[in-house]
Amino acid sequence: MSPAPNRPTNTGKGPSFFSVALSTWRAVNAPYTKAGRDQALPDAIVKLSIKAVPGARSADTLGAEREGTGVVIDASGLILTVGYLVIEAGSVLAMAPDGRVYPATVVGFDHASGFGLLKAHAGVAKEPIERGDASKLAPLQTVRIAAHAAAGGVTPACVSSRRRFTGWWEYMIDDAIFTAPPRGEHSGAALLDDQNRLLGIASLWVSDTMASGVAFPGNMFIPINLLAPILDDLVAHGRRQTPGRPWLGIYTEEIEGHVVVTRTLPDGPAARSGIKRGDIVLGVAGHSVGNQSEFYERLWASGAAGDDVTLHVLHDKKVKHFVVYSADRTDYFKPWAIR
Repeated sequence: MSPAPNRPTNTGKGPSFFSVALSTWRAVNAPYTKAGRDQALPDAIVKLSIKAVPGARSADTLGAEREGTGVVIDASGLILTVGYLVIEAGSVLAMAPDGRVYPATVVGFDHASGFGLLKAHAGVAKEPIERGDASKLAPLQTVRIAAHAAAGGVTPACVSSRRRFTGWWEYMIDDAIFTAPPRGEHSGAALLDDQNRLLGIASLWVSDTMASGVAFPGNMFIPINLLAPILDDLVAHGRRQTPGRPWLGIYTEEIEGHVVVTRTLPDGPAARSGIKRGDIVLGVAGHSVGNQSEFYERLWASGAAGDDVTLHVLHDKKVKHFVVYSADRTDYFKPWAIR
């Protein structure tokens, strides 16, 4: 189960709607490339069954029981997946394509990228997936989406666009990968190139992969290149070792150039400060914001997790200044074991 998607942010001119539509049709119906022809499910694609810890704060949005896909990335049994599957995980099972089942543990979680890392038995996959270079992936290329067999296995797709993505849960990444047509059970699925190399991990279903204002549904993938700078930290410490970003526990939506609060998490920093649903965020620390990208940029530039953040908010028809004592997002959740 995945969080509801946001509309992608269009930061540059890409291929035309017609070009993407035609390339998507060709990827699905006339797969001339090796990526389109090869439908075999790699041995390194595993099914994940996850139960959250009792009383998990994430259960109301992500569910207490979750299923998704993981990708074995090395011979020791490290499994890469999308981070929201592993938040507050109490127990994890990894099932190989041939039916073998292994218990797994959470190794690390990174909110900034959206990756989650698990560890199972070294024999969970006979041949781990090699990581590729997502920076070379361009719009209109044919790729393959590989989820576990019960979630649809392997299907061809077309890259619709590459650009920034902003999410309502204080999340933003640059150069996200958008593909079409959409895959329903996508959580944690692998994006593969012609050589079976891993290019990204599936995060979301989105309604407009081109951000053109015209419905063109598909999926958003986290580029694999975001893993290399943090992998050693995740393995050794469970999280990146650079200072955490200030987190407010606030959900927002961009509406007609305004950042509107749609929810504050119970007992989160924003809720404790008095911010509520329907408020409009006008600025951060004296700097005005007109969209989610500006909001996050100003917020994350204001300091580190734990620092005070001044928000300028339209609250009850009056402009007010709220001083929010920020937190690290991971610390908000119920105690859960990393290894």
